[in-house]
Amino acid sequence: MTWEILNVIGTMAFAISGAIVALDEKYDLFGVYLLGFTTAFGGGLIRHVVLGLPVAEVWEQSMLFFIAFITLSILFFVPFHWFMNGWHRWGAFFDSIGLAAFAVQGATFAVAAGFPLSATIVAAVLTGTGGGMIRDLLAGRKPLVLHKEIYAMWAVLGALAIGLGIASSTFELLALVVLIILLRMLSVLYNWRLPSRSDWLWQLRKIGDWLKKS
Repeated sequence: MTWEILNVIGTMAFAISGAIVALDEKYDLFGVYLLGFTTAFGGGLIRHVVLGLPVAEVWEQSMLFFIAFITLSILFFVPFHWFMNGWHRWGAFFDSIGLAAFAVQGATFAVAAGFPLSATIVAAVLTGTGGGMIRDLLAGRKPLVLHKEIYAMWAVLGALAIGLGIASSTFELLALVVLIILLRMLSVLYNWRLPSRSDWLWQLRKIGDWLKKS
């Protein structure tokens, strides 16, 4: 039951996220469907390939494909952006939902299949971020997972909680999804980010200047 709930939530959220990017880029109907479907199902495809699982299993989710199709059709034909403030922030919000739901789903999938903690982390990250990476590449954007706010690390956090047995029940898994969404949105609002090499060099330069003055 938890698996199905996360599947539906993640599929709808990432389909919306992909459609928002497509509409922002002024793509046509085909472009909206293409970006929406690849965002919703790309992570699962990459996960299956990396873990050596049958990719055909992804294509057997006919109900999820139908849900994504209906979601994308509604988003294309109903002009939500006319009366929704902060259209781009809504895109980040739905992207956070998809990240959280699919990261938790990918981690539980790996644990149920008997994979070790390392594979659980990989499954969570790829399932949670794979679709978004494909979306950004198709839209000609830098993949969000590689820059800006903290992104993939929240998927790692979820994988650790599941792989170490901290979260296992339905309530705990759903609470973990909410926590990841909250942390992801806080990182967007407050521009939390991991240090880059330039940050590290800047800190070293500051230390060097302080030592010279001393």
